[in-house]
Amino acid sequence: MDDDYFNCFINSIFMVSPTFSTDKCSVSSVNSPEEEQVAAATAGLNDRELRLVHLLKAAAESLTGAQKSWELARVILVRLKELIDEAAAASGGGGSATSIERLAIYLTNSLQNLLDGAGKSHFLPHHPSDVASAFQLLQDMSPLMSFGYFTANQAILEAVAGERHVHIVDYDIMEGVQWASLIQAFVSRNHGAPPPYLVITAISRSTENRGHPTLMCASAVQQTGRRLADFAASVKQPFSFSHCRLDRTGGFRPAGVKVVKGEAVAFNCFIKRSSSAVGSFLASAGELGARLVTVIYEEEGRGEEEKGFVARFMGEMERQLALLEALEEGFPKQKRARDIVERLIFGPRIEEAVARAYFTWKEDEEEEEGRWTEMMAPAGFEALELSSFSHSQARLLISLYNEGYRIEEDGKNKLVLSWKSRRLLSSSAWGAQPRQLVVAEIGTS
Repeated sequence: MDDDYFNCFINSIFMVSPTFSTDKCSVSSVNSPEEEQVAAATAGLNDRELRLVHLLKAAAESLTGAQKSWELARVILVRLKELIDEAAAASGGGGSATSIERLAIYLTNSLQNLLDGAGKSHFLPHHPSDVASAFQLLQDMSPLMSFGYFTANQAILEAVAGERHVHIVDYDIMEGVQWASLIQAFVSRNHGAPPPYLVITAISRSTENRGHPTLMCASAVQQTGRRLADFAASVKQPFSFSHCRLDRTGGFRPAGVKVVKGEAVAFNCFIKRSSSAVGSFLASAGELGARLVTVIYEEEGRGEEEKGFVARFMGEMERQLALLEALEEGFPKQKRARDIVERLIFGPRIEEAVARAYFTWKEDEEEEEGRWTEMMAPAGFEALELSSFSHSQARLLISLYNEGYRIEEDGKNKLVLSWKSRRLLSSSAWGAQPRQLVVAEIGTS
């Protein structure tokens, strides 16, 4: 990059783009998905917030774009941090910082991580009990996690009703909150009969992580397993837990999961970005005799289906801004609780999402990945209609929160949670096609 271009570019990005007014941000013309992303991210922002968005986009472009320059990225990030400090000072130390100003902190740190090299994080590990408490706060403040978990769990409960042995193979178990609620449901819904024996096999990342965040490491997965085992014992739920690592290439090996004759098998997958690991996991469901696959999916934003880090970065900005605004509008006076949720849950997840978008973009240069929905039919699964109870449960759930949330149907097997016009999360169920509907007979007890 020559000096003249560098200096002109720096000067231009420190100014508000003339395409937007600083009042209501009217857009002179919006055609491309990228322009739509910027319009969505900047609607209603003031001058300083506009500058933050444009600088964040410019920093992302400087890491991967046609005029790629890490030197330029460093300069932009320095300016971003100055603007963030100015915003904090103007709000009296952050007490009234806006959602976009708080989000800019997390996104700036995430971009700085990419610049400093993979593996570096601005977040120190938190004690599991603190994270669990933060998740409880999030569940109290937002239907985000409960919606996906409850809808998937209801499909599982209906699919394995009457079975004595149930085996769930879970991709991305995280803190195990979903399965604590399923365990409780098994215990409470059996009308005095003993609950089924429940086995959960969680997938952990390989020791060769290829430099980008995918799943939890084996030790973190085992910690989750111990917490679930303790909870199951406390409510007298027969339970066992195991985990299976992805192979060194990041693929799932069905041979790593021990399925016993007579088990009703269900696959569960929380998808944050389609990848070869997700593809190999879903493709193996039929091989292991699964009768059901439940998928919780972080819905893509405008333009995120396009290749490239910048499009995915801007889509993630739009998504995370919707989440922060939803919490703030729903609980304007609970700043301390919101801060805990942002610091322990949203912050690390934003960092992970940006890294995932960056490294997935790099992988896309090497290999085209199919969308996960296209993998279901070849794996032997078809859309499974959700029950009326699932619909009623989802609508009852969001009625407990502020009116900005809504539920919509997207086909007979899928419900989508949105905040205002922004789709956040979907939950869908896929049943084995008739020829695949068998109880697993791999291995012996």
